[in-house]
Amino acid sequence: MRVAIVTESFLPQVNGVTNSVLRVLEFLESQGHQAMVIAPESDGGPREYHGARIKRVPALPLHSILPIGLPVAVPSRKLEYLIDGFAPDVLHLASPFALGGYSARIARRLGLPSLSIYQTDLAGFARHYGMNIAHSSLRKIVGKIHTATDRTLAPSSAACGDLREQGVPNVHLWRRGVNTTLFHPSKRDDLLRHSWGASNKLIVGYVGRLANEKRISDLAILDRDSRVQLVIVGEGPASEKLQRDLPNAIFTGFKSGEDLGTAYASFDLFIHPGPNETFCQAVQEALSAGTPCIVPLTGGPADLVTNGATGYIIDTSDAKALLSTVEHFLSRSDRTEMSLMARDSVETRTWGAINRQLIGHYNAVIEARHGSSHPIGAVA
Repeated sequence: MRVAIVTESFLPQVNGVTNSVLRVLEFLESQGHQAMVIAPESDGGPREYHGARIKRVPALPLHSILPIGLPVAVPSRKLEYLIDGFAPDVLHLASPFALGGYSARIARRLGLPSLSIYQTDLAGFARHYGMNIAHSSLRKIVGKIHTATDRTLAPSSAACGDLREQGVPNVHLWRRGVNTTLFHPSKRDDLLRHSWGASNKLIVGYVGRLANEKRISDLAILDRDSRVQLVIVGEGPASEKLQRDLPNAIFTGFKSGEDLGTAYASFDLFIHPGPNETFCQAVQEALSAGTPCIVPLTGGPADLVTNGATGYIIDTSDAKALLSTVEHFLSRSDRTEMSLMARDSVETRTWGAINRQLIGHYNAVIEARHGSSHPIGAVA
């Protein structure tokens, strides 16, 4: 099987879109299949990843459209030559926007089966920044892009519902996998916790990009509580502002690998206040590490948490509700049981299992387009 993956983001940028593409590429190589990646131009990016060639196209920063720091590829005829020359069995569009939208039209012209992954709520970001006209326009653009593909995969019931409201047909739920070995309760580090002040404080952590749309400043009510120690893991454009807004928090900077796994497992409680997440991999990683989570009422994270059992689903922008929730957690006598339930809730969501589902979707769009399936031969 030959799979062409067109992605709006790739290494050296590290984010949810990139990470999902990397896991797909690793899985395809493990099964002996060929892949090619087409991504926006970026300094320092690799030319190959797990056997897949990486082809770059010119890009502009997205700051000119939305202030979230992503590049936008400039569509050109080169794109059609790259896709046609590779002769893929299926075209996989990762979080399609300018590059993916143009590629969807190319797939139609070439008669290629296409599958799109909805992963970034650009319209939601625009609304957060007060760009209401852009919100409406982007919502229509994104809906049109996904309508142009044979099948759309969305990571949460909220995302599926939003796409269907926009008139996008053939929408299916496809969640993300998690590394249940790296993110494991056994990584809890008492020395690290002691350095954070865990002997007399509840450790509440956040992991992710430090950007205004993540609403991390909403945690100020917890930062002022002497019973709580906020630990903020990540980097981003709002770093300096957040250090002013949350003067008592510990900012660790970017972490990855074992250091990240240890951080998740060493929190008592994890919180992600961003309301525009289509999925939120950080929540799933925290649950895998046995850490209960507080998530917003809106977006994909609410799918991941069982309220009162593996965490709390609340209006995270409401300071009183946030403080009351943390107080409730502090008073619970079953916090160990909560940790076990958090881990159990995602233990079967390995990337292997998730990517076997993806291959089933590949075969479905190939069969629908050509009338026959070319099984990719995934290992059960």
